[in-house]
Amino acid sequence: MASIQLKHLIKRYGAGAKTVNVLHGINATIEDGEFIVIVGPSGCGKSTLLRMIAGLEEVSEGDIWIGDRIVNQLEPAQRDIAMVFQNYALYPHMTVFDNMAYGLKIANVAKAEIQARVDKAAGILELGHLLQRKPRELSGGQRQRVAMGRAIVRQPQVFLFDEPLSNLDAKLRAQTRLEIQKLHRELGITSLFVTHDQVEAMTLAQRMMVMNGGVVEQFGTPEEVYNRPATTFVASFMGAPPMNLLLKVPGVPDGLVLGVRPEHMQVLPGPGGSGWSGEVEALEMLGAERLVYVRVGEERLIVRVDESAQPPAIGAHVVVTARADRLHWFNAQTGLRVEQGVNE
Repeated sequence: MASIQLKHLIKRYGAGAKTVNVLHGINATIEDGEFIVIVGPSGCGKSTLLRMIAGLEEVSEGDIWIGDRIVNQLEPAQRDIAMVFQNYALYPHMTVFDNMAYGLKIANVAKAEIQARVDKAAGILELGHLLQRKPRELSGGQRQRVAMGRAIVRQPQVFLFDEPLSNLDAKLRAQTRLEIQKLHRELGITSLFVTHDQVEAMTLAQRMMVMNGGVVEQFGTPEEVYNRPATTFVASFMGAPPMNLLLKVPGVPDGLVLGVRPEHMQVLPGPGGSGWSGEVEALEMLGAERLVYVRVGEERLIVRVDESAQPPAIGAHVVVTARADRLHWFNAQTGLRVEQGVNE
C-alpha cells in the first residue's frame, strides 16, 4: 500500500492559440489506505485526473507521487496500480478464472500462487461458483465483481476505479457499493474512485474531492462537504434535492447568497407570520418524504417535509421558515463560503 501526492498537476491539450487547459493545478495528499472519491459533473476533469495517476495520460506540469516515487515518467505497469473500468474490459473467450489470472500469468507468477490468489479474491467477492463460466453467462453485477477480482489478485499498492457502477441498475449499484466498502475494509488498499453520482460519493468516501471546471472546489469528509460546503457549486451539487441558494428574498444582504438545505426549512400555513411568504407551485411524493416547491418572489424554494405531515395544496399561500442554526452564506461574486451572518 502507498500514499499518493498530487503536486500542482496541470493538464493541457494542444499548443499555442489552440491550447486547452483541462486541469488547473491540482494539489492533494491521499493517505496510505484511504478511500477517496473524486466527484463532479461531466467534463470537470475527474477521469482525466485518474488517467494521469494511472499513466494513461501524460502530465503537462506538476508531479504525481505514489509512495516514495515520482511516477510521471513510469509506464502504467511500473506504477503498481490496478484499475477497474466502467465497461468491465473482460476477455469474452476466457473463463472467469482465466480473466482473473491473466495478468499474473503474463507476469510469470507461479501456478500455485495464481491459484491461491484467485481463490482468495473469488472468496471475498463470492465468485467461487462462477470461476468456470464465460463473461456472457454472467449478470452485469457479476461481471463487475470479476473486474474487481482481476484487480485484487495483482495485490497493487493502489486501486483506481473509473465510474465502475455506471452500467448497473439502481439495485445492483447499491449492492455493489456495499461490496466495495467490504472489499476496502478487508484489504485496506489506497483507493481512488471516480463518479458523477453524489450518492455514490457520499456513501463510499472517507474523504471526497469535489471537482468543477478542472479545479478542486473542496476536499473533505462527506460530513464536512455536506454540512459546510466551501462554495455555491459544492452546495448545489452535493445533495438531492440541492441546497436552496437565495439572492432575492428578504433578509439577504447585498453581495451575499443565503444557502439553506431543504430539510432545514418548514412550510407553515399563510399568509402572515414570520418568514417568507409564497405560493406552492408543485409537490413531489418520494416515499417517506415529500418535496414542496414554493415560489417566493423571483425565487423558488424546495422544502423537504415528512410524509406523515399534511402537505399544503398546490396554489396555497404559505410561509417558509429556515432554521437559524443551519444557514450558509456565500459571496455572490466569488461563490466562496463566508462566515458573515452565520449562526452555527
